[in-house]
Amino acid sequence: MRYVIGVDLGGTNIVAGAVAEDGSAIVGLASEPTRVEDGADGVIGRILSLAGGAIQELAGETAGRPDVVGVGVGAPGPLNRATGVVRVAPNLGWRDVPLRDRISEGLGIPASLDNDANCAVLGEWWQGAGRGVDPLVGITVGTGIGGGIVIDGQLYHGAADVAGEFGHMTIDPTGRRCACGNYGCLEAYASGPAIARRAAEGIAAGYETRLGEMVDGDLDRISAQTVYDAARIGDVYAQEIVRETAGFLGAGIANLVNIFNPSRVLVMGGVTGAGEELFKPLRAEVTRRAFRPAVDVCEILPGELVGMAGVYGAACAFLQQLG
Repeated sequence: MRYVIGVDLGGTNIVAGAVAEDGSAIVGLASEPTRVEDGADGVIGRILSLAGGAIQELAGETAGRPDVVGVGVGAPGPLNRATGVVRVAPNLGWRDVPLRDRISEGLGIPASLDNDANCAVLGEWWQGAGRGVDPLVGITVGTGIGGGIVIDGQLYHGAADVAGEFGHMTIDPTGRRCACGNYGCLEAYASGPAIARRAAEGIAAGYETRLGEMVDGDLDRISAQTVYDAARIGDVYAQEIVRETAGFLGAGIANLVNIFNPSRVLVMGGVTGAGEELFKPLRAEVTRRAFRPAVDVCEILPGELVGMAGVYGAACAFLQQLG
């Protein structure tokens, strides 16, 4: 069996593992914090370490003869797949980093580069909640917001490899400033850090909530997961934040439903931890905003490959690009 190393580079964590060519197994799956403050060299060093560890573990399972044909890397963009360069990654603080070639040279095997959110959607299409669905749209909600479109079994990249940057659709032209420099992006309202930021702002403004005591008064420790946990135990303010987040995401997804008319939309990333507290009002918002015929044929579901979708997808992208 041949294997491909899949690498999912995110703003918070890096995840890597060796994926069987047919998707039937994943070996040596491991994760490390990205630590963007260490710069591109530090992050690339951690990618090489994780990928090398996966190869070593695979060697142990194959009696020292692992057939590793390459490495697929999913990274935040925009990027240039042809040259393997990450053009701009606001959440990493990167500009014009030749990531593909650095990884290929470090491991001594061929490499491919694709957008991390695109890879997550492709992974779900290959082995997860979107298996075989066409067309499939996915939106990833974590440190940032991204997404991907699969049509006829292939990722749609657009003319400049920018397709799927759903987090940077404008939902309020005069709204919050986004890390990309624009105002009113979906990411500025509904990403993990944005959810935490909105919660902390409300506490500072005097809203009654248990969120403060859950972090011992240190508002910098509030995360999106803190908000979900508080909502689950009945905190009214946290529940309001989750409903507002569902409204923002629902407006964005309604746009995607109207534009792409997909059979299924997958919502992936840490936001799925909110469960039906998020999905029920989100679906209602999509129903309210999108054309009825498009809504009638579209399921909105959470992804299945929690923590692994990007790794599977990066490996699949390598096989589709360099096979």
